[in-house]
Amino acid sequence: MASSVFFAPLHYPLLKPPNNRSRKPLYITAAVPPLSTAADLSAVANTLDSTTIAVIGGGSVAALAAVLSLADPEKRRQMQAEEVGGGDKEVVREYFNNDGFQRWRRIYGETDDVNKVQLDIRIGHSKTVENAMKMLLDEGPLNGVTVCDAGCGTGSMSIPLAKEGAVVAASDISAAMVAEAEKLAREELLQGNDDISPGLVLPTFQAKDLESLDGKYDTVICLDVLIHYPQSKADAMIAHLASLAENRLILSFAPKTLYYNLLKRVGELFPGPSKATRAYLHSEADVERALQKVGWRIRKRGLITTQFYFSRLVEAVPA
Repeated sequence: MASSVFFAPLHYPLLKPPNNRSRKPLYITAAVPPLSTAADLSAVANTLDSTTIAVIGGGSVAALAAVLSLADPEKRRQMQAEEVGGGDKEVVREYFNNDGFQRWRRIYGETDDVNKVQLDIRIGHSKTVENAMKMLLDEGPLNGVTVCDAGCGTGSMSIPLAKEGAVVAASDISAAMVAEAEKLAREELLQGNDDISPGLVLPTFQAKDLESLDGKYDTVICLDVLIHYPQSKADAMIAHLASLAENRLILSFAPKTLYYNLLKRVGELFPGPSKATRAYLHSEADVERALQKVGWRIRKRGLITTQFYFSRLVEAVPA
């Protein structure tokens, strides 16, 4: 696979048999050291955002059963939507304009004001950006290439693109994120000068949801955004993004497998005050089918994993 970062999974004991009648433990493939109690699991999960997949290890059958009975994630999600008067999109906008903005600005930034889990997510997201940039640069220089950065966050992709000479139109559903991205872009690209360096163009930023994007671009990039869309809506979103792109479409998404789905399910049971958005996993086959329906094919694939971050990266081109 091109432009990918792989990990070597480790095998850890997960559950003890009932009543300890057998000394032989069951095993699960995990990317972090095992935790021994439900309390340990809660401590880790409470450091995570619901757009992040929590990783489990350890415990007993009885303890895990108790944990699974503590919460109803779907009921909690419905209450969150009702509070902001809408569905997923309204919840996402509200979250990333308030508590989520403060949390993810730290994660995407360079400050030391992050815990171990948040630092791990920062590293994972940085690897996704690095691999996406490699996919682009493998095809040649980006000078003058028009790029739509859909769901730009704090500009972690837009700024490197501009440094390579791309003409970037960046957008995010969160006005707070857009303002932060624009501030960081001016700081990094202008570096205290009034004039930008020759060959560079400041990205343009606007607060817009993905459905509202229009125009035509050589390349459209959408990193770590599809996690907010169920597959029924993701299909339409992928089709819309492809309609904006003339030559390339780069997507990253949380991969849907039995293992990752289990990790996500357990992480959801410890909501915490800042876990305000739904998280949807997507199978690579479903994403590929959505692309094929609109006449696109996947040309490059990658997988980025750290202890608490999992992302499938694909580059699609017209078939």
